[in-house]
Formats: sequence, structure tokens, C-alpha cells
Amino acid sequence: MLGQLIPCGGGDSIPLLAPKLLVGRRSSCDIKLDFPNVSSHHCELELRQGYWHVRDLNSSNGLKVNGERCETHVLMPGDEISIAKHVFRVDYVVAAGSEAPEEENTFSRSLMEKAGLEVERQNRKRMPEAAGDKKKPPVQKQTRRVASEDDFIMDWLSED
Repeated sequence: MLGQLIPCGGGDSIPLLAPKLLVGRRSSCDIKLDFPNVSSHHCELELRQGYWHVRDLNSSNGLKVNGERCETHVLMPGDEISIAKHVFRVDYVVAAGSEAPEEENTFSRSLMEKAGLEVERQNRKRMPEAAGDKKKPPVQKQTRRVASEDDFIMDWLSED
């Protein structure tokens, strides 16, 4: 176990079992929070260089760390994270001698990417190649539509 989320209002703790976890309302999420105010894909937890990081995935009701709204944040042991008003205390052990990483630069991602509307995809069309010149296909950004109807349909399709 790489750590755990302990509900501040009481209840069972949630083990953090993988270095990258998707948190949301959908059953396909690694950590499923079955509350109507939690977005289908609310946030992402990632363990990097011994520290947990949290990133909001353009959720409707937002993300707070220690009472302050944020998009991304490095989580220290004991920090409180609010996922759509559901508060958890982050519990994990930092490896001895590891230094806390700096916060992500606010301007390092485009607004479309921050909004969850832009995804990188490999261009499937191959360009004619010169003899011996093998290049990777260019990365092409695509815009995708996000709608609550899509979430409803995906939930309905995934039910057994």
C-alpha cells in the first residue's frame, strides 16, 4: 500500500494501491466515490518522486487542499483534500532524504488541456518516407466534447 485517504467524517479508509489513480463517480475509476456532486472523472492522484500529487480534471465542484481551491497540488502527509466537499486526510510515508518537489507551473498546459477538452493522439496517417528516413508521426491535438449525457450513456452501457 502506497498510502491511504482517511475520511474526516468517519468511515473506512481508502487504500492507495497504485502510483496513478483516477478518482470519480464512474465505476471504471480506480477510486469510486458514489456521490452525485462528484464528477464522473473528478481528479487524478499520482505518486511522483515519493510524493503524492493531485490534479483536478475539470470537475464541476472542484478540488481543495487544506481549504484552498487548486488545480494541482503536491500533497504532504496529513494534508486534507476536499473532493466536492467530501474531505479526506492524506496518509503516507515520505522516503527518507527525498526533497519535496516544486508545484507545477500554472502556465505549463493550455486552457483547452486544463479543461479536459484537448487530448494528444498520434496521427495515424503515415507520410511518405524518404529512403532510410524513419520519423515518428506528428502528434496531433484533438478536441473532444464533454457532456453529462455522455456520462449517463457510458454508465448505462457499463452496467451488467
